[in-house]
Amino acid sequence: MTIDIGTYLKEHRVEEVECLIPDMTGNARGKLIPAKKFVKEESRLPESVLVQAVNGAWSDEHEELLGSDLDGDMVLQPDPSTVRVVPWAKESEPTVQIIHDCYTADGELHPLAARSVLRRVLELYEKEGWKPVIAPEAEFYFVQKNDNPDMELVPPIGRSGRHERPGQAYSIDAANEYEDVIDDMYDYCDAMNLDLDTLIHESGAAQFEVNFLHGDPLDLADQIFIFKRTVRETALRHDIYATFMAKPMEKEPGSAMHIHQSVVDIKTGKNIFVDDKGEENDLFRHYIGGLQKYTPYALAFYAPNVNSYRRFTKDIAAPINLCWGYDNRTTGIRVPASSPQAKRVENRFPGMDANPYLALAASLACGYLGMKQKIEPSEPTAHSAYEEDIAVARSLLEALDLLRSCEPLAEVVGNRFVRAYCAVKEVEYEEFKKVISSWEREYLLLNV
Repeated sequence: MTIDIGTYLKEHRVEEVECLIPDMTGNARGKLIPAKKFVKEESRLPESVLVQAVNGAWSDEHEELLGSDLDGDMVLQPDPSTVRVVPWAKESEPTVQIIHDCYTADGELHPLAARSVLRRVLELYEKEGWKPVIAPEAEFYFVQKNDNPDMELVPPIGRSGRHERPGQAYSIDAANEYEDVIDDMYDYCDAMNLDLDTLIHESGAAQFEVNFLHGDPLDLADQIFIFKRTVRETALRHDIYATFMAKPMEKEPGSAMHIHQSVVDIKTGKNIFVDDKGEENDLFRHYIGGLQKYTPYALAFYAPNVNSYRRFTKDIAAPINLCWGYDNRTTGIRVPASSPQAKRVENRFPGMDANPYLALAASLACGYLGMKQKIEPSEPTAHSAYEEDIAVARSLLEALDLLRSCEPLAEVVGNRFVRAYCAVKEVEYEEFKKVISSWEREYLLLNV
């Protein structure tokens, strides 16, 4: 439901507005504006924030990528559907957060904004008379506060007064160790109308998974964006951290953002993956074929950080190759058991460290290319995919080289954006390569 922002701010006596945009990493950038000023003035931000690396650096190419060395402003347009209270704000200063779209001075969606990329892909579906439906699963860890980057992370103390041990998948008692922080998390999410469904304890120590109800991709990307911010804030108020790193601890499994996806016909509302008899059809097979063919090139969007590639190792609940199968969690592309109208595909490649807008855009782009190009998938895998060789990139640099080489995918998500994304991520990779690890000091210092 679309609301009038000015009326909403007045009726709720809002004092301050957080104007938010997701940057390339998926973090919140923006500004705080008094509500009275917000309704009267246009909001702007320097467009350079769109091409800033996670460590705060810029690529040497950033001026070329922006098309100017002036670091000009972009116009922020608030999306009324994203107005949400900030439940952790002071009661004396009622605050709302509003996600904005970024526009160029010419009035076009900014091609380097993550939200613009997802909108671009969704428009391609709309032209075909299709509407994607997605349901994400979000995994994360609670960890003890750690102000020393050289120290390993450990689970926080639970209500029992002890550190949790690993291997507690689906344990209700293990989840209740952090009952207070989880209750507050749900209260905050309810206040912001986030469509959380179930919560489970995952197999890692103090690792959890939250499922979202299925819905519109842009809305769900917004919700994940806000959810990550909310969980971090909740954890801090309980004197612990929440982390969405893909692989935060050496001996614990990684955190994924599995994406369930289907497509419906806009006119009829019917799932286009099945025929009138409820049987899987060509579009369904071609969607899977597209995911298989283009996932290697899209992996840099699913695994955007140097740490991301630590997930892709055998037998730690993450995919390692392009196999697909029915109700087979060892594959990267899984078809869950479902009714014909709920026929869907689960993409298990993205890590929870991914920018949700880019991960959703990339996954939908792969499926779109599969349907348009009529790509046939391989036979489904009925055994453990871990018996097969690792067949995905093992480093960020390798994944970026693959992304840069794929013209069809770049055409769908935007050539200019792909160039900018690769440039930013290469900055991060080169900074990472400067760091000498403890493993190198342990095994190479006196042995080579």
